[in-house]
Amino acid sequence: MRWDNQRVEGSGEQSLFGVSGLIRSVRSPEFAGVTFHEVRARSVLNKVPAASGVPFRWTVNPYRGCSHACRYCFARNTHTYLDLDAGADFDSQVVVKVNAPDVLAAQLRRPGWAREHVAMGTNTDPYQRAEGKYRLMPGIITALARSGTPFSILTKGTVLTRDLPLLAAVSADVPVGLGVSIALLDRDLQRALEPGTPSPQARLELVRRARDAGLPCGVFVAPVLPGLTDSPAALDGLLAAVADAGATGATVIPLHLRPGAREWFGRWLAHEHPELVSRYRELYGRGSYVGAGYRRWLAATVTPLLRRHGLAPRSGGQERGVPGDDEADWPGGSVPEGEGARTGGEGGQLSLL
Repeated sequence: MRWDNQRVEGSGEQSLFGVSGLIRSVRSPEFAGVTFHEVRARSVLNKVPAASGVPFRWTVNPYRGCSHACRYCFARNTHTYLDLDAGADFDSQVVVKVNAPDVLAAQLRRPGWAREHVAMGTNTDPYQRAEGKYRLMPGIITALARSGTPFSILTKGTVLTRDLPLLAAVSADVPVGLGVSIALLDRDLQRALEPGTPSPQARLELVRRARDAGLPCGVFVAPVLPGLTDSPAALDGLLAAVADAGATGATVIPLHLRPGAREWFGRWLAHEHPELVSRYRELYGRGSYVGAGYRRWLAATVTPLLRRHGLAPRSGGQERGVPGDDEADWPGGSVPEGEGARTGGEGGQLSLL
């Protein structure tokens, strides 16, 4: 690998205390400011606790941390388990499970594997920019398909375009669900909120290409941020673009702020939009989830827009589950009429396309 001369062992950089199997840490000029910690994982097939309430029991996450650097990312606090912080470290210290395809293939060959649905994109994005170099997903997809295991992928990463022919081929053998996350169309705001992600237009093009490849592909309009992306005009424009791209459905999810993300996003908001700080304190003063009044307002706003653009739930729309924000509870692929995201406290049902 051409990164061999970019190793950082012995450079004085602190090693990862919370992860085993570390092979090396590397940097590359292609990824300025990002360090990749290559590890050999013992297991990559993760069982979801029954108490979580999500409609799948298994996940695969080939990466930890994410160079998308979304200010609001709900997975930020998971980096603290590695003795790294939930802010800048989450964006710049990315753990790569370099043996993920081989380990997964071995796990799927075990006699006890029941070929249950496997969700990807539930924590960090499997198609973040590093995937263009490490190419872990083709082996993961092939292992799942050869074992007869249905799977789904949620991403903001246009690197997925590379694997559309493979996904189309394996969809003849196993159910495949795709979801693309697009929170807004405003390019300046997108750069500020999601500095490491492809543009909204590039993601809409990804939806078009997935549909042209014959694959179902829904869009997660997530998160909706109060005062920033939630005007009726902005939501109408985004849903119109989603429909024009050929999406098979849309799921709308309001922002929630877990510990880690809450502090990181709060600092950004105070610096960039201080006029909104008091409103966010009111909306999120009781915890991670926006208040019921806002959820009702958002539902009343979005439901007619979904219908207008042909994105309302269809019969059988839950057959192909795509992972999204795992604290949301908006089943059927959209905001329930007359309700908001019913979280049911600190845990809820995952939205489906």
